[in-house]
Order: sequence, then C-alpha cells, then structure tokens
Amino acid sequence: MGRMRWDQLFEDLEAQQQEWVRREVEAEAAEHTRAERARVQLADRLAAHVGRPVRVRVGGVGPVAGTLVDVGPDWVLLHDPQRREHQESLVLIGALRSVEGLGGGVDERPRRRSLRQVLRAVSRDRARVRVHDLEGDHVSGTIDRVLADHLDLARHADDEPRRPGAVRGTVSVPYTAMAMLRRL
Repeated sequence: MGRMRWDQLFEDLEAQQQEWVRREVEAEAAEHTRAERARVQLADRLAAHVGRPVRVRVGGVGPVAGTLVDVGPDWVLLHDPQRREHQESLVLIGALRSVEGLGGGVDERPRRRSLRQVLRAVSRDRARVRVHDLEGDHVSGTIDRVLADHLDLARHADDEPRRPGAVRGTVSVPYTAMAMLRRL
C-alpha cells in the first residue's frame, strides 16, 4: 500500500508541475501579445485598410466618411464619391479623434511621403484648397509656400484662380493647427 501512495503523490506532483509550466507558457504568450500590440501605430492599422470605407471624426471638422485612398506617416487621404465637391480629404492623423471601420489588420511597411511632400505636390499643381483648422475655422486659397512647420496660403475666392488681383492676402498656417485639407 505504501508504494501506491508514493506513486499517487508523485503523479500529483507531476500534474501540478505540468499545470504550472502550462500557465507559465500561457502567461508568456499573453505578455508577448501585449508587447506586440503596444507597438502598433494608428497609421499602421489605417494602411492595412486602404481601399476600404471608414468614418473618421476630425477635430474642428466633425465626421468625414470615405474610402481610404492612401496613408502617410502623419496623414490619411479619404475619397468620398457621395460629395460633388471636396471629394478628397487629406486628414492629419494628429487631428483624428476617432476612426470607425478598422479591423485587426496591420501594415507596418514604411510610409515615406510626409505631409510636407504631399503639400508641395498640391502647391506645384496650383490647386485651390480649403484648409480646416482644429478650432473649426477654415480658409481657402492656393498654397504659395510649404515650409518646415507651416504653409503660406494666398487667400482668394473659391471659384477664382490665384491671380495677383484676386489675392486678398496671405495667411500662414502651422501644421500643428491643421485638421484637414480639401481641394476645391
């Protein structure tokens, strides 16, 4: 009889050891998952959803819905076919207050086109734009200069091209104050 008790004791100890090891492995896996998730940036999740519809809430602007067209390190481009004008919205990631429609996908590939690069392309096109700020105001015109931390916008009527006689002044807009830019 004594041997059976020893065998049972050893079996119990072995089962306890296996349970302890199983719990340890589970805890390590959970910690690894938390550490991986802690590195995921919003831009990485947005990039994984290019081509899909989302609804974003933008500081100073409100809700904007559309299909994700492109994502940079500090901006997203949305296309809204429902709108006649302002079909594309360049939204600064720092102005996003919420995003609806994202799944769990992540795209961590580097995004190289910075906000300044995109704004320089818009400036070269001499496109008329409307710049919305985080306070809910906006100003329209043509981007004259894209500088290190701000842009200079020649103000003129939305329906007029930038001509010297049409310009009503120039306003400098810091990128930190910008929420969204739309081509007119």
